[in-house]
Amino acid sequence: MRYQISGKQIDIGTALQTHVQTELGEVVGKYAQRPTDANVVFSRSAHEYVCETTVHLSTGLTAQAKAHATEIYAAFEGCCDKMETQLRRYKRRLKDHHKDRSEPVELFGASSYILASDESSTADEPESLQPMIVAEMETKIPSLSVGEAVMQMELAGAPVLVFRNENKDGLNVVYRREDGNIGWIDP
Repeated sequence: MRYQISGKQIDIGTALQTHVQTELGEVVGKYAQRPTDANVVFSRSAHEYVCETTVHLSTGLTAQAKAHATEIYAAFEGCCDKMETQLRRYKRRLKDHHKDRSEPVELFGASSYILASDESSTADEPESLQPMIVAEMETKIPSLSVGEAVMQMELAGAPVLVFRNENKDGLNVVYRREDGNIGWIDP
């Protein structure tokens, strides 16, 4: 597994890097058969350290965890515990969904845009109905089953996931509803 361990305006020593590699390697190796890479970022938020971890699995799924603590090692341990809980919770589902999958999840390229919010007064008429684009980025759309999409959305902690339905070969959306249930849009 490849590790990328970095700090945002923080020096990360070799002892912490070694600790992260051994601890995270044990946790991920225990619950995921073929992890490909891990990205661990440490930063400061006021008086606390923040640890954000993203692990990419060979099946195409991504698990993310984030933790805060007053000590940098404690922040990593909290993040590692959350990652272990996520992977343990979904281990059976990961095995069930991917035992028949012979190749990794196929990803399709797409563009992602950030639009400016219209915070002007509501009494003014907008000059045009075209939104102002603030940023444009490349993103990937995975080809998944509906169950895999729900699992990916929950593993990533995202409120919504756009995916290509591998059974119907069309774009679908799963999202978390306000009542706590999962919604699925299948056009």
